[in-house]
Amino acid sequence: MARDHDKRLATLTLLAAQTDFTEAGELQLFINDAQLAFLDDVMWAQGYLDSSHMAGAFQMLRANDLIWSHLVRRYYLGEDDHPTDLMSWNMDVTRMPYRMHSEYLRMMFLNDDLAEGQYRAGGRKISLADIHLRVFLIGTENDHIAPWRSVYKFQLLNPGDVTFVLTSGGHNAGVVSEPGHKHRHFCLLERKPGELYVPPEEWRAAAIRREGSWWPSWSGWLAARSGRPVPPPPEGRPEAGYPALEEAPGRYVLQR
Repeated sequence: MARDHDKRLATLTLLAAQTDFTEAGELQLFINDAQLAFLDDVMWAQGYLDSSHMAGAFQMLRANDLIWSHLVRRYYLGEDDHPTDLMSWNMDVTRMPYRMHSEYLRMMFLNDDLAEGQYRAGGRKISLADIHLRVFLIGTENDHIAPWRSVYKFQLLNPGDVTFVLTSGGHNAGVVSEPGHKHRHFCLLERKPGELYVPPEEWRAAAIRREGSWWPSWSGWLAARSGRPVPPPPEGRPEAGYPALEEAPGRYVLQR
């Protein structure tokens, strides 16, 4: 959108999202030419990467927490798991389409095309430096999928107005950190256009730690940079052109 001068967006929020993959964390253990060739063969045969394969890769990154601790409790101690709401949500995995997943792993993780200005959209190269929006960038302290220092490197690729937030928790819990959740904290600091880049450890030392959820700060940040609220379209009113597709909860929740 930035490349094509589309100005409909006023802000951009990135939730634990990497744009430079030179320090992409432990997931790089699975990303090389041989591994990707094997994955391509698997996905080509069925058109997608099965959800169980994706979940297994993430579990292997935190085997002590996500594999062995469960086996010890259930097999040795005979104790049933008592999943939290977040754990149940995390089990709602999805399949990854072949072409999308293959291009993502090869172009982003392996070749780092996005950070190097070589990534193509619609057949033309794009650059993150062309994004002239106020950015709210989230990193989480214990993220094993998108390490926060890697997420922070967006500021090397875009010289604009970036508010970086480092919050407690991991890749999921750090983002799903609603107000009232105990033992939550975050640090926040804004970089204005024209200011020099600050390395992550220096940023962390300068940022002020705040207790609680980062959501209210984000809500206030959005409100200050947004237009007037617009009411949502009416739901389930065929006469208004918005018919209900089917009864809740829909087919999606029943599929794997």
